[in-house]
Amino acid sequence: MKIKRISGYSKDVAKMYVPNDEPIYCVSSQLNEQVKWQDGKPTDEIAGYQAWFVAQDTEPFKIKFSKQVKLPAMFTQVKLDDLEACEVGNQVYFRAKDIEAMK
Repeated sequence: MKIKRISGYSKDVAKMYVPNDEPIYCVSSQLNEQVKWQDGKPTDEIAGYQAWFVAQDTEPFKIKFSKQVKLPAMFTQVKLDDLEACEVGNQVYFRAKDIEAMK
Protein backbone atom coordinates (compact mmCIF):
# COMPACT_ATOMS: atom_id res chain seq x y z
CA MET A 1 0.00 0.00 0.00
CA LYS A 2 1.31 3.47 -0.87
CA ILE A 3 0.97 6.30 1.59
CA LYS A 4 -0.10 9.57 0.03
CA ARG A 5 2.17 12.31 1.30
CA ILE A 6 1.26 15.95 1.46
CA SER A 7 3.63 17.96 -0.68
CA GLY A 8 4.96 21.28 0.53
CA TYR A 9 5.33 22.59 4.05
CA SER A 10 2.71 21.62 6.61
CA LYS A 11 2.13 21.98 10.36
CA ASP A 12 0.83 18.39 10.43
CA VAL A 13 4.13 17.04 9.08
CA ALA A 14 6.03 19.08 11.70
CA LYS A 15 3.86 17.54 14.47
CA MET A 16 4.79 14.03 13.24
CA TYR A 17 8.47 14.76 13.93
CA VAL A 18 8.30 17.28 16.80
CA PRO A 19 5.19 16.93 19.00
CA ASN A 20 3.66 20.21 20.26
CA ASP A 21 3.91 19.19 23.90
CA GLU A 22 7.68 18.56 23.81
CA PRO A 23 10.00 21.44 24.78
CA ILE A 24 12.36 22.57 22.02
CA TYR A 25 15.87 23.84 22.81
CA CYS A 26 18.17 26.01 20.73
CA VAL A 27 21.58 24.39 20.19
CA SER A 28 23.09 27.03 17.87
CA SER A 29 25.13 29.97 19.03
CA GLN A 30 24.58 31.93 15.81
CA LEU A 31 22.42 31.98 12.68
CA ASN A 32 23.88 30.61 9.46
CA GLU A 33 23.10 32.46 6.27
CA GLN A 34 21.61 30.43 3.45
CA VAL A 35 22.41 31.88 0.02
CA LYS A 36 20.34 31.59 -3.12
CA TRP A 37 21.71 29.38 -5.90
CA GLN A 38 21.31 30.11 -9.58
CA ASP A 39 22.55 27.99 -12.49
CA GLY A 40 24.36 25.69 -10.05
CA LYS A 41 26.35 28.52 -8.45
CA PRO A 42 25.84 30.46 -5.21
CA THR A 43 24.81 34.11 -5.52
CA ASP A 44 25.31 36.99 -3.09
CA GLU A 45 21.57 37.02 -2.32
CA ILE A 46 20.55 35.70 1.10
CA ALA A 47 17.59 33.30 0.86
CA GLY A 48 17.19 32.75 4.60
CA TYR A 49 18.82 31.94 7.92
CA GLN A 50 19.21 28.59 9.67
CA ALA A 51 19.83 27.40 13.22
CA TRP A 52 19.90 24.01 14.99
CA PHE A 53 17.38 22.82 17.57
CA VAL A 54 16.59 19.65 19.52
CA ALA A 55 13.55 18.22 21.31
CA GLN A 56 13.03 15.15 23.49
CA ASP A 57 13.51 11.92 21.49
CA THR A 58 14.61 13.74 18.32
CA GLU A 59 17.87 14.11 16.50
CA PRO A 60 19.07 17.72 16.21
CA PHE A 61 17.26 19.43 13.35
CA LYS A 62 17.77 22.62 11.36
CA ILE A 63 15.06 25.26 11.03
CA LYS A 64 15.03 27.88 8.30
CA PHE A 65 13.81 31.43 8.93
CA SER A 66 13.06 33.76 6.03
CA LYS A 67 14.19 36.80 8.04
CA GLN A 68 17.02 37.35 10.48
CA VAL A 69 15.74 36.47 13.96
CA LYS A 70 17.22 37.09 17.39
CA LEU A 71 18.67 33.76 18.46
CA PRO A 72 18.64 33.09 22.23
CA ALA A 73 21.59 31.66 24.13
CA MET A 74 22.47 28.01 23.54
CA PHE A 75 20.33 25.43 25.38
CA THR A 76 17.52 27.94 25.94
CA GLN A 77 14.01 26.54 25.66
CA VAL A 78 12.20 28.24 22.79
CA LYS A 79 8.76 28.69 21.28
CA LEU A 80 8.61 28.64 17.48
CA ASP A 81 5.97 30.59 15.57
CA ASP A 82 4.30 28.55 12.81
CA LEU A 83 6.67 25.58 12.76
CA GLU A 84 6.17 23.64 9.52
CA ALA A 85 7.96 20.73 7.89
CA CYS A 86 8.28 19.27 4.41
CA GLU A 87 9.33 15.73 3.45
CA VAL A 88 11.50 15.39 0.36
CA GLY A 89 12.63 11.83 -0.23
CA ASN A 90 14.13 10.66 3.06
CA GLN A 91 14.83 14.19 4.29
CA VAL A 92 12.68 16.48 6.44
CA TYR A 93 13.08 20.24 6.20
CA PHE A 94 11.70 22.63 8.83
CA ARG A 95 10.84 26.31 8.71
CA ALA A 96 9.33 28.80 11.13
CA LYS A 97 8.40 32.47 11.03
CA ASP A 98 9.94 33.56 14.33
CA ILE A 99 11.43 32.37 17.61
CA GLU A 100 10.87 33.38 21.22
CA ALA A 101 12.90 32.40 24.29
CA MET A 102 10.81 30.79 27.05
CA LYS A 103 11.21 32.08 30.59
